Amino acid sequence: MGGVHATARIGARDDGRGGTSLPVLESDGPLALRRIRARGGEARVMLVGAMSGPLGGDRFAVEADVERGARLHVGSAAATIALPGQVKDEAHYAVRLSVADGGELHWLPEQLISARGSDLSVVTRADLGADARLVLREEQVLGRAGEEPGRLTSRLVVRVAGRVVLDQELACGPGAPGGWDGPAVLAGHRAVGQLVVVRPEFRDEPVPVRMLGDSAAVVPLAGPAALVTAVAPDALRLRRVLDEALAAFG
Repeated sequence: MGGVHATARIGARDDGRGGTSLPVLESDGPLALRRIRARGGEARVMLVGAMSGPLGGDRFAVEADVERGARLHVGSAAATIALPGQVKDEAHYAVRLSVADGGELHWLPEQLISARGSDLSVVTRADLGADARLVLREEQVLGRAGEEPGRLTSRLVVRVAGRVVLDQELACGPGAPGGWDGPAVLAGHRAVGQLVVVRPEFRDEPVPVRMLGDSAAVVPLAGPAALVTAVAPDALRLRRVLDEALAAFG
């Protein structure tokens, strides 16, 4: 099978002094991890793409394991662009997140852009302890400026204490099931995003259902979690909506 295979791993641990250490920070190939300045007791890591991609046939994986009492913030230096490659196989990008009881993870990468001719499957799985905290943002942009998108399939699964609170999948672009660009899904928009917030206090006080403007909504999930879904004409306006939603959670 052609393509590049690469995995990046992050391990975060309570250092016993009010901060968070990173005993595991490993990456290879086109995935590079960089430790940046900590903020309070939160360790911060930046994911840097050392090469273009993922391309056809590539298989990338990013794993983060947050232990009890640790706090981790992960971002990325730039958008990820799915591109066509010499290998015509589907590319795969897997994100696996684990947060123990008392741990906290902010997973806030930049946008994923599906360029014309690309074929990418993204699967994000987050497994949390009953009292873990999570802020997870996903943003997908269908095509660069003035360009038709490639094929993009995205699945997001979140479990809390072994219970599935969210399992959703979206397929867009050439070859995707009909209707993805219709009024019931993207309604002609080219940017779509999700924000998942998991907090123990939501178990007793679920967030209320509400609209955020004309193209975003907040809904409670089963368990201590909430979901914001949004569509927008472009990446800039999508980020603005999701940032406003996150600020509203306090």
